[in-house]
Amino acid sequence: MSFLREFKEFAMRGNVVDLAVGVIIGGAFGKIVDSLVKDVIMPVVGRLMGGVDFRHLYVNLGDKTFETLEAAEKAGAPLVKYGAFINTTIDFIIVAFAIFVAIKAINRLKRAEPPAPPPEPAPEPEDIKLLREIRDALKRGS
Repeated sequence: MSFLREFKEFAMRGNVVDLAVGVIIGGAFGKIVDSLVKDVIMPVVGRLMGGVDFRHLYVNLGDKTFETLEAAEKAGAPLVKYGAFINTTIDFIIVAFAIFVAIKAINRLKRAEPPAPPPEPAPEPEDIKLLREIRDALKRGS
């Protein structure tokens, strides 16, 4: 029974729940970025480069030639799909940039903590106090 209780305490800890929420939101954000790259950015880049569709760029390492990427994949030909790699690289750059911007914004929103007040001086020990009094009395007496 203690195993279940320990697991419940672990699972309900704040940082574990925050991590779970972050993973779920990150997955959804990844889908949005993937769509942005594949459906918005890459068609524009392809158009600017003469009508190239990056998703269909590949190198066939086999002996046969194929009309399309889909036909080569269906035949099981060995392929280097560098167009897909370009899309994935652009996905990563966009996600990394978005995370950078989000963290920068979060850091700006955090309030600067006021500096800690200087610690109060520790009270003097009695022997030091007594020695100072003796010194001061000697100075007055001479």
